[in-house]
Amino acid sequence: MASSALICDTQPWKNLKAHVEDLKKTHLRDLLSDTERCKSMMIEFDGIMLDYSRQQATVDTVDKLYNLAEINSTENRSVLHVALRAARNAVINSDGKNVVPDVWNVLDKIKQFSEKVRNGSWVGATGKPLTNVIAIGIGGSFLGPLFVHNALQTDSEASKYAEGRQLRFLANVDPIDIARNTAGLSPETTLVVVVSKTFTTAETMLNARTLRAWISKELGPSAVAKHMVAVSTNLMLVEKFGIDPNNAFAFWDWVGGRFLKGASSIDQHFSSASFEKNSYYLDGHWDMHPYKILNLMSITFALQVSMESNGKGVSIDGVPLPFETGEIDFGEPGTNGQHSFYQLIHQGRVIPCDFIGVVKSQQPVYLEDALAYGKTAEQLQKENVQQHLIPHKTFSGNRPSLSILLSSLDAYKIGQLLAIYEHRVAVQGFIWGINSFDQWGVELGKSLATQVRKQLNASRTKGEPVEGFNFSTTTILTRYLEESSDVLANPQTLLPRI
Repeated sequence: MASSALICDTQPWKNLKAHVEDLKKTHLRDLLSDTERCKSMMIEFDGIMLDYSRQQATVDTVDKLYNLAEINSTENRSVLHVALRAARNAVINSDGKNVVPDVWNVLDKIKQFSEKVRNGSWVGATGKPLTNVIAIGIGGSFLGPLFVHNALQTDSEASKYAEGRQLRFLANVDPIDIARNTAGLSPETTLVVVVSKTFTTAETMLNARTLRAWISKELGPSAVAKHMVAVSTNLMLVEKFGIDPNNAFAFWDWVGGRFLKGASSIDQHFSSASFEKNSYYLDGHWDMHPYKILNLMSITFALQVSMESNGKGVSIDGVPLPFETGEIDFGEPGTNGQHSFYQLIHQGRVIPCDFIGVVKSQQPVYLEDALAYGKTAEQLQKENVQQHLIPHKTFSGNRPSLSILLSSLDAYKIGQLLAIYEHRVAVQGFIWGINSFDQWGVELGKSLATQVRKQLNASRTKGEPVEGFNFSTTTILTRYLEESSDVLANPQTLLPRI
């Protein structure tokens, strides 16, 4: 496909669009009655089962998706998060250099440092082992590690290493979050990990300076080198901050940071399996279609990697797109969602869903597919439901979903799950013709926030009036300054913000 062409101008796209219109005439309950179709849409790989038979798709749909995929040239795109979990002897080039050895050097360094902390040979400024960790980051640097931590809390192998230790995550710049994360901890036994590629991310560095002050107040400035480490590539700023550059763990421009062995399993499947057997290519490919505008999942990390990556309005060449990109993702673990938003997906707007289940340690429950089949007025009449209630109890069904079944929930499977959603995002970006991994919207938000921060500082320190904003923003900022003056007059009630 020529770089200036849009995917929607191609014949395969037009064929798929017309096919989607035809599919609307067929209810999911009818599609699910075709056993052979369902069999062809259930794929297993390395302990994961993916069932997309509840998608509003046929075998013909799959063929048309493959035709669409074949017109996209993706081999020249530098989406190299796969290098983080490649085998030690693998070759993955970026700008003519194999980046895998550099990755393994950092992984080895992380392992060595982690083992020192766990076995007590790395001690703090007063000679005590570091048994508590506060990880500072934002976006993927926060949500990814937090997701893995939460998922593995009940894993017996992981729990063995975590016994007697605490891991807390700090992302928000609200002083309340600082207080919550330091509550009950002593700087003497706490290690702070600052995750920032450039070591300039405003929110992360503000929190890092606050915890540096927390440590310094208790143990002295020299203690920072023993109690704070960095994940960054800007060694100059790391050292200037007070962290020993030898305790900085690198990552690179071509990746934001992900998970390892299980993810590598999916990477290999994704890169080597044919289209017909590549369940995760199809997963991402069909999800990207403009007629599927909403997607439900129960992973906050997947929300971040999808919406931040693919929420774009122009192609990679800067051409405005005549179709919508990105998904609106939200979700909730377990049955909590049933009592908060499932009513919407049953009888409100159509929201395709991902259901992620785990076999081990769970009691299977077999229920008819409510979203796909629904419940008709005729069924309700046979159940002697009062006539005036029938419209309210009728479920249209025909609401697509995707099921992912994991054999267990361990570190390997978590890595696989993360990689599934990463590849989904990458495929969507390839098909839409967008750069998934730039973040201009985020940068604009930072720019606007900087203007607000400068104005608040000028008003507080110099008494300057709020100006340069529209009436609404000016009113809100002025009110905030007026009502916060009492709190600022009593700084002893706040944690230090250096």
